[in-house]
Amino acid sequence: MFDIIKSIFYEFLSEFVPEHLTYEITGECKKCGKCCNYMYSVDTYTEKEFKIMQMIFPSYKRFYIKGKDEFGNLIFACKLVTPEGLCSDYKHRPRMCRKYPAKKINFPGKLHEGCGYTVHIKNFEDYLQNKPQDL
Repeated sequence: MFDIIKSIFYEFLSEFVPEHLTYEITGECKKCGKCCNYMYSVDTYTEKEFKIMQMIFPSYKRFYIKGKDEFGNLIFACKLVTPEGLCSDYKHRPRMCRKYPAKKINFPGKLHEGCGYTVHIKNFEDYLQNKPQDL
């Protein structure tokens, strides 16, 4: 009887398991400026969309399209990064710069070589390792 209750309970718990991977970021900034010279926008796919974003958010005027990656995604860079890799308008930087990098993200992040941050992937096996043992 206990096994049936335990099975039902585990079945119930399985409904709350996320179906996607979770990515966590740890570390600290080394102030190299690489992230400011090579960045993506998850909601901007064309030059026209980028111009619209600059009209809606004037702080985006500090960014320019640097090129495209091998998949055709736009690559952006900031006009205000000094040769030393620091922001020349740090006090007025946009929210996305102040919050970079988000501590938890829902998509895989690729950081620049030598970056002080590390992306940790939490997958289903990690969840299973942390499950309650005696229920």
